[in-house]
Amino acid sequence: MNVTIQEQDGNMVAILEGSLDTAAAAETEKAMSPLNNVEGKDIIIDCTDMTYISSAGLRIFLGILQSAKAKGGHVYIKGINDTVRGVFTITGFSNIFEFK
Repeated sequence: MNVTIQEQDGNMVAILEGSLDTAAAAETEKAMSPLNNVEGKDIIIDCTDMTYISSAGLRIFLGILQSAKAKGGHVYIKGINDTVRGVFTITGFSNIFEFK
């Protein structure tokens, strides 16, 4: 799993590439931890090149969402494929997150 965080158009964007499975979760959570400190900007998690997400990956996304909401921010998920969308749907996370 490769994570790149950058600022784009006044938003913080995390670009995820690869499989966010249980084995990659700890390193991915550490790489994405700066998003927990974002204030005054929306967060976009770009999943265009993410091939899979496990429950451990969903937990990371949920933590970022909770942190952003506590600061009045929004988290958007962008570019998920059908496999990842299926995981979001089955777990009910499609009702929690906003998608672009």
